[in-house]
Amino acid sequence: MSDIAQSGFFSKFKDNIIATGLRPSKSLAGFFLAWAAFFVILWVIPQPAGLTPAGKATLAVVVWACIMWIFESMPAGITGMLIPMLLVLCCAVEKFPKAASGFTTPVVFLCLAAFLFAALMQAAGLDKRIALSLLHKVKVKTVNGVIWAMFGANILLSFIIPAANARAATLLPVVNGITKLFGDTPQEQAGKKAIVIQTLVYGSMISGMCIMTAHLPNFVLVSLFESELALNLSYLDWFKLQWPYLGMFVLTQWWVQHYFKTKNVSIKGGIESVQKQYKELPKTSQTEWLILSVFAFVALMWVTEDIHKIQSHNSALIGLAILFTPGLFSFKWKDVQDRTIWGTFLLLAGALSMSAAMGSSGLAQWLSDVIHPFAAGHPWWMILLILMVGTHVIRLGMLSNVAAITMLAPILVALAPRLGLHPVAFTMLVSDTDSFAYILPTQITAAVIAYSSGTFSMSDYARVGWVSVLIAIAYGTFIMAPWYAYMGIPVWDPAAPWPFK
Repeated sequence: MSDIAQSGFFSKFKDNIIATGLRPSKSLAGFFLAWAAFFVILWVIPQPAGLTPAGKATLAVVVWACIMWIFESMPAGITGMLIPMLLVLCCAVEKFPKAASGFTTPVVFLCLAAFLFAALMQAAGLDKRIALSLLHKVKVKTVNGVIWAMFGANILLSFIIPAANARAATLLPVVNGITKLFGDTPQEQAGKKAIVIQTLVYGSMISGMCIMTAHLPNFVLVSLFESELALNLSYLDWFKLQWPYLGMFVLTQWWVQHYFKTKNVSIKGGIESVQKQYKELPKTSQTEWLILSVFAFVALMWVTEDIHKIQSHNSALIGLAILFTPGLFSFKWKDVQDRTIWGTFLLLAGALSMSAAMGSSGLAQWLSDVIHPFAAGHPWWMILLILMVGTHVIRLGMLSNVAAITMLAPILVALAPRLGLHPVAFTMLVSDTDSFAYILPTQITAAVIAYSSGTFSMSDYARVGWVSVLIAIAYGTFIMAPWYAYMGIPVWDPAAPWPFK
């Protein structure tokens, strides 16, 4: 009887996991592996030399969270919520408010505002209107056509929206509207994944590399070069150095197309279906025009931030305050609430909390110290490869590009002369690869936004992402390094005169 009851219990356990859309073997394996790794690092492994007890405890949390996210053993939002608790209980951080600091950072409020904007667009039907209008104008018929059309939109937005995550948030409802036009066959499902990953993540990050104001880490590097090396890079100088990164999108597009097998995947019903649905759209309502007007206002606030000094997250919240003025809309708060991706918000906040703990506990610095000595005595290209790979290892547990570059860039500038390398070229090449951290969605805010679409799983993202990371490393080493040399800052010559006056 007990055996039957036990069998029934585990059968029910298995059925419950399947009902959530997950594989029992994968979920349970990841769950027990994550906790085993956590306790082994915390209590079994000896204290590494140079790493503080708080740093070791943070390492245990980082490994636990990464395994949970990779195996999707828990909902990503719940994992994010548990991170501050674990940081406090294992003494990585003393006080809970500090452990949960990621829940109060400006970027969290910017992303939450963006999620609410997207929910408003969906409630008003604007996502479908914009998607159909875009496809109607460019007359794309295939998955690859959609990706290229959206990359063009990414480049244009890079000139006016000063953050990759803000661009991804802006395009999220548009991309969601486009993917809804596809059916549910395996080929069409793969096509949706390709569109979301290549457009919202790869497209946002690659386009952001070229425009100084389009990616926040760019400001960190320019400021560092000015303060530490007394070297200035203008808006135009930056573009001259970085525009070849646009070519990397061709390579990632080739790989994504090959991996998801989307070469011949078309929009359901072809262009005729798009034209038919476009013609069936009702006239743009007053509500839709109002939402678009507020979006335009917020975008203008972002573009003119240097003038009015109102930070992007506050501008977004001002936009929300306007949109929720009583009487402007007829739909209920529940219509917005049900469409808001609260789980992704919790995931983002938890990841930011973990990122902060890595810095405050000394774990990030310790990881850098462990990796950097391996670079000494090698030719320039090997040093780049070692540092780039090391950067991606460190970035497994960090979400913020800005935090990562703020931590890494000063070390790279100081390390360059000891390795006989040009400080600007070396720092930019290694720092740039940090923006292409494509193993986990939790490494980039734009990827967290893309993950919120529910189109792909973390394992989908990791399987296509590790090759994309290799493409980024190879592109930086064998394309961008020679280009920097052509522009007058060869990475192998620390004495090269500064070409930008």
